[in-house]
Amino acid sequence: MKKLISIFVFALLGLSTQAGAAVLGDVDANGTVDVSDVTALINKILGSADYVASRCDVNADGKIDVSDATTLINIILGNYEDPNLKLVGGDISLLSKYEANGAIYYDKTGARVTDMLGFYKQIGMNAMRVRLFVDPSKASAADKAGGVCQDIAFVAALGKKIKDAGHKFILDFHYSDSWADPGKQTIPSRWATLAPEVLADTVYVYTKTSLEALVAAGATPDLVQVGNETTYGMLWPSGRCYPSGADYGSGTWNNFASYFNSGARAVREVCPNARIIAHVEMGNANNPTNFFIQARNHSLDYDIMGLSYYPAYHATSATVVSALETLLKKLEVQIPEHNIMIMETGYSYAWEMPDTKDANISKNYPYTEAGQAKYTSELVTMLNKHEKVKGLFWWWPEQNEYGLNWSTNRVTDGWWNASLVNNNTGKILQAQYELSNFK
Repeated sequence: MKKLISIFVFALLGLSTQAGAAVLGDVDANGTVDVSDVTALINKILGSADYVASRCDVNADGKIDVSDATTLINIILGNYEDPNLKLVGGDISLLSKYEANGAIYYDKTGARVTDMLGFYKQIGMNAMRVRLFVDPSKASAADKAGGVCQDIAFVAALGKKIKDAGHKFILDFHYSDSWADPGKQTIPSRWATLAPEVLADTVYVYTKTSLEALVAAGATPDLVQVGNETTYGMLWPSGRCYPSGADYGSGTWNNFASYFNSGARAVREVCPNARIIAHVEMGNANNPTNFFIQARNHSLDYDIMGLSYYPAYHATSATVVSALETLLKKLEVQIPEHNIMIMETGYSYAWEMPDTKDANISKNYPYTEAGQAKYTSELVTMLNKHEKVKGLFWWWPEQNEYGLNWSTNRVTDGWWNASLVNNNTGKILQAQYELSNFK
């Protein structure tokens, strides 16, 4: 024990104190977290001094031992991330295209914003997600016109910008050449003939290679989605299954679990500090709970339960916020071992979204800037009551055609009605600012 502790002490020699650091790690309660706290903790472990136990249990595992010294050292070195840190941001997978094509953004004061990542940071955002397709060149013309273009080179460049701007980087593997969601999880064209056991190995190699490329590019992900909205599995048909646990045709939960865990294994190896997200949506209110129960039964290796929640598709006019809260309460009771993040949400500021479930949903939340902001504010207020909810992300908040030449320089062929920017004026909408209150 003494030999191990002496190693920790030597590791800290020469480090200067960090005045004003967080309370976490301030063992001796002198207002700083520094080498003196390591000395205090060592004396506590050896029984030669007595400090408040709650301060000494730095990693909050109910014990006071060498592992607390490891955590304390990482705090001092800046390598420790508080697991209770809340993340807020959005999926900005087309931001670099909007900026390159000349989209014009204005903040709420009317000032032009020329650096959106910097702006997001300034108003309190701290994490951004980007999707990755296996080979988007194989996507249909319609899907490409809808925003499918994110290959590894594209993601590496945008991911580095996200990291350089001081945000956490969330990588969203789609494991498809185009959109993967509950209605389609089309196997990549170059994997189409592979047997399940070979496909599992292929997922591992592809995931590992992709992550290594991102690390080399200075875009190491902090969180990784192994699959996108995998409510019914992924890599169909062999990985297709019901959230209840039943197989789907020739697809099985065992295959899906094998594919998921192959991706997760690559994440653990290449990005050991990254947290893994298992992501589903709630078209059927029972699906997420059933899915995560089956995830436990099939030993899926993940850290965070990720949810997609869109009131237009998942709620009625009477349950715009409460439908999600009902689900959160069920997950908190039935899957208490995992935290939760809302990986996607959105609400229109202008027009009804296609396939809206309840035509009366705009009665209390009008399709206006104010109505969108009301939804966002009430969502944030509700989520902040749930300790296990650690993340909130808007989908496609950067969508903005203002300033672009629609005939020659548009980014997509259609507008996202739930953007956080007014396409007609370039004004960043109030809901964008409301999001910051989650953190």
